[in-house]
Amino acid sequence: MSQTLDALRSKAVKGAGLKVPGIIVLQFLLIFICEALEYRFTKVGLLSGLAIIVSFLGGLYLGRPGTSFTNAVNPPIAFLVSTLILMSTIGGTGIAFTKIGLDLVTILSSVAPWLITGAIISWASHFALMRKYSRK
Repeated sequence: MSQTLDALRSKAVKGAGLKVPGIIVLQFLLIFICEALEYRFTKVGLLSGLAIIVSFLGGLYLGRPGTSFTNAVNPPIAFLVSTLILMSTIGGTGIAFTKIGLDLVTILSSVAPWLITGAIISWASHFALMRKYSRK
């Protein structure tokens, strides 16, 4: 696992990489744009799920060493915030709390496998990187 992460890091962008705020903005914008496109035309599901996986991997690929915790924690939070924003704007739900609760559960259940898969990948890489850095 560590050799795979080293190979991924060696192909990453040359230079220092993204700091924590850069990873947060990158992941939020990717998830928000993909979810907005999908929410506009169909129901949330496949495209948003792929955006979540890509945001996990993109944060690992583009981030500096030491940003793996932010990379693991941020995508579910970014998805929740973008979902709430999109439900009240594009979705037409407004601020009706009874409708928001039902729609939120429906949207989260359609993306749950993607969130779980991305979290497993991200947390595994975080712990592998932490083990690697603690040995040095």
